[in-house]
Amino acid sequence: MTYNDTNRGTIKTWDGVQLQYTQSGPSSSPTLLFISGTNYHVTTYDHRGHGDSDTSTDGYRVVRLASDLNDLINGLDLKDVTLVGHSMGCSVIWAYWSLFTDSRLKVNKVVLVDQAAGMTAEPGWSEECANSISAIWKPSTAHDVAAGLRSPASLDVLTGILRSMFTSAISEEDLQWVLQQNLEMRSEDAATLLIEHASNDWRDVLPTINIPTLVIGGDKSLITTEGTRFIGREIPNAKVRIFTEAEKGSHFMYWENPELFNKVVEEFLQ
Repeated sequence: MTYNDTNRGTIKTWDGVQLQYTQSGPSSSPTLLFISGTNYHVTTYDHRGHGDSDTSTDGYRVVRLASDLNDLINGLDLKDVTLVGHSMGCSVIWAYWSLFTDSRLKVNKVVLVDQAAGMTAEPGWSEECANSISAIWKPSTAHDVAAGLRSPASLDVLTGILRSMFTSAISEEDLQWVLQQNLEMRSEDAATLLIEHASNDWRDVLPTINIPTLVIGGDKSLITTEGTRFIGREIPNAKVRIFTEAEKGSHFMYWENPELFNKVVEEFLQ
């Protein structure tokens, strides 16, 4: 594969789901999964039910997505891998790390972008306790949001959710593009995955991550900076980078300030 070549293909998971992936950059370079760059062998892919990957009748839970990630890494024989996860993608990485102790030896760095170690506060937690890990939802919140996604008003619900994840500087054109990508997933599957994702608590996994880790958050994100810093403290020797409001530190800071985001990640990888 030459410097500018792009390779697209599919990998079949153990239960027969075809995952769409894209690779670019020199194949002899360290593998970066999932973010674009020119000095790395970059692999991106769509989760089951997302984008151009197959829609399955089941499996919309984080542990199955982690199994899919394991199938992708092994199927493409990836080595010297840097995993980059955003939002729920961080949870997929945590599940993968916890479950696939042999396969994870192929991973040498991790970048975690704007996800709480636990999204849902337990009954009886104080607001201070919940904020400390960015448990921003009550136990009923995920079910309420899922009900909205399943309702006739699902388009308005999804649009509102996505708008809250950007700063006010996001253009309507960009927002509509992101919305259209989200609409490629069936609302029922999205609702099912959301409920399962929000119920997980990954705090016990964090101290077991023993490779270089970069944790990225944003001042204007729904995920609190306290929660981002908590992850940075729990993972041994992790680095933390908080994007400020001036740096467009939203949940999608990599979209709103891609030059700075890529610079931060590249400096970590070097």
